[in-house]
Amino acid sequence: MTDETEHKAQAGGTIIPVTLFQQNCMLLWDEATRQAVVIDPGGDVPLILDAIAKANVKVEQIWLTHGHIDHVGGADELRETLKVEIIGPHVADTFLLEHVEDSGAKYGMTGTRNFMPDRWLNEGDTVSVGGLTFDVLHCPGHSPGSVVYYSKAMKFAHVGDVLFAGSIGRTDFPGGSHETLINSITTKLLPLGDDVGFICGHGPGSSIGQERMTNPFLTGEA
Repeated sequence: MTDETEHKAQAGGTIIPVTLFQQNCMLLWDEATRQAVVIDPGGDVPLILDAIAKANVKVEQIWLTHGHIDHVGGADELRETLKVEIIGPHVADTFLLEHVEDSGAKYGMTGTRNFMPDRWLNEGDTVSVGGLTFDVLHCPGHSPGSVVYYSKAMKFAHVGDVLFAGSIGRTDFPGGSHETLINSITTKLLPLGDDVGFICGHGPGSSIGQERMTNPFLTGEA
């Protein structure tokens, strides 16, 4: 194994459950450089800032998996506070980011802001922090612009609300499609390999192999 490969695999991370949705905001960092990203800051920005301080890392970017309020409610505030860029999701979620304030109001969330990212993502793009590099997979179905971040070196993915432990993302929101979501999972995620572990947007993480074998939406039992 090369030094570069070893470096890429040295990651640290913590989950910060935020808002009434208990969404898994993730702080992910390169252990060697202490450079970090925040994935899906759905709200409760003071909690996120506290976690950053406790981890003693420097956040370089904010990555978004998709545009739903529970994943982006604190994104613009955090961008302004940390003076960093927002990366993702896919441009197909523009209509969601244009109505963050309206969505927040429906759930009594204050301080939410409509915004646009500094960079949209497409299938085949890569994002990185320190020595950690992730491939971007466009996985529509839960939302049209959902993306997954996958590290081959670490055999790890952050899948947002595309796939869950024992379930899949909801498809009854505007732009959702059950058929499209199942296609995204079967053509983009399952081929990654059974030994790939993942963090999802809510609840516990799992592995591709575990879900292939037991997830009722993938085994045909649902």
